[in-house]
Amino acid sequence: MNKQEEIKQILDECKTIAVVGLSSNPMRPSNGVASFMQKKGYKVIPVNPNESEVFGIKSYQTLSSIGEKVDLVDIFRRSEEAGSVVDEAIEIGAKAVWLQEGVIDEAAAERAEKAGLLVVMDRCWLKDYIKYV
Repeated sequence: MNKQEEIKQILDECKTIAVVGLSSNPMRPSNGVASFMQKKGYKVIPVNPNESEVFGIKSYQTLSSIGEKVDLVDIFRRSEEAGSVVDEAIEIGAKAVWLQEGVIDEAAAERAEKAGLLVVMDRCWLKDYIKYV
């Protein structure tokens, strides 16, 4: 499967999205992307230990504290912090991980792929949604 097919599969099949690093600040990219996700019918779960809630939804400290099935983990963290999030996504049985534009961790992407997850790295979910859906 090529990257375009992988992206389309994620956009079609991953309906519950944990957004790691989601900020309540409307000026932050994570806020704009997650707001768009919601408007398109996706279930957004905020994961940010610095937020109690975002969009009126409880924000979780970690992926493992969510307590429901997560299809996609969308990562808005610095590249050096992405690996631990990817490892946690593998542990909770997510179907896919999406490292946003500018977030690059080749070793973490390789671990996720070996664990059977679909992986998108250094791309914007919103831009790809507009392009492919």
